[in-house]
Amino acid sequence: MTRSVQRQARAVRLGPRSVAALLLVGAVGVAAVGWPFLAPPTSQVAAHAQDAPWLFAGLLVLLVAVAAATISESGLGPKAVSMLGVLAATGAALRPIGAGTAGIEPMFFLMVLSGRVLGPGFGFVLGSVTMFASALLTGGVGPWMPFQMLAMGWFTMGAGLLPGADRLRGRTELALLAGYGFLAAFAYGTVMNMAGWPFLGTLSSNIAFDPDATVPANLARFLAYCLATSLGWDLGRALVTVVLTVTLGAPVLRALRRATRRAAFEAPVTFDARGE
Repeated sequence: MTRSVQRQARAVRLGPRSVAALLLVGAVGVAAVGWPFLAPPTSQVAAHAQDAPWLFAGLLVLLVAVAAATISESGLGPKAVSMLGVLAATGAALRPIGAGTAGIEPMFFLMVLSGRVLGPGFGFVLGSVTMFASALLTGGVGPWMPFQMLAMGWFTMGAGLLPGADRLRGRTELALLAGYGFLAAFAYGTVMNMAGWPFLGTLSSNIAFDPDATVPANLARFLAYCLATSLGWDLGRALVTVVLTVTLGAPVLRALRRATRRAAFEAPVTFDARGE
C-alpha cells in the first residue's frame, strides 16, 4: 500500500521581484558583515568604520523593502498576515525566557519549524519581524538590530529551503530539522560576530580586526574571537534547538500543517454569481 503526501501549502510564493529583492539584501548583507575579508588591506574601508550606523539603517530599509515586495507580489492575504502576527508574537515572547542564560533561546526552534512548514518567503519575513518584535520587547534596539533581523531572516528562510517538504515526515524529517538547526545556530552566531568584531578597535589587540593585516591573519583573529567570546553561547543555542526540535517538533509540525491546511492560503478566491 502506498501513501500519498499532499503537497505542502505555502503562505507566500516567491515571485521574480521578491527573489530579486532577497538576492539584493543578501548581497548587501554579505558585504556588510564580510567586508574585513573582502576589502584589501590597502583600501580605505576601515577609515569609515564610524559610518556603520548608516549602513545598519540602510540594511533595515532594505529588509522592509523585501517584506513589502514579497507581500505585494504574492498577495499575502489576511489569513497569512494573522499567522505571521501570531508566530512572530510567540517567537518574540519565547526569546526573553533565556535572557542572561547562555544558549537558552527557544525561539530558534520555532523559527526552524515555521520556516519548514510555511516556506522560505514567509520564513524570511517571519524571522525578520520576530527579531524586530523581540528587540522591542527586550529593549535590545541598537545598531546591531538590523543584522539580527537579517540573520534571523536567513535562518528561518533556510529551513524553508530544505529538501523533502512534501514527502519527508516522522523521524527522518525531525533529524533533518535538528541537524539544520544545530548548524544554522552556529551560522547565526558567526554572522553576528562578524557584524561587531571589526569595531572592537584596540580593546583586545590579539583578537581584534587589524586593517593592516592580511586576510589569513584577520581570519585567525576572527576565529580566536569566536572561540573566546561566543562558542559557549552558540553551542548552547544549537543544543537547545536540537533538543526542542526532537522532543516537541512532531506536535508543533502537525499543528502548523493543520493550521496551514485550514487557512487554505493557496485556495483561489471565488465570488457567488447569484444576485438579488
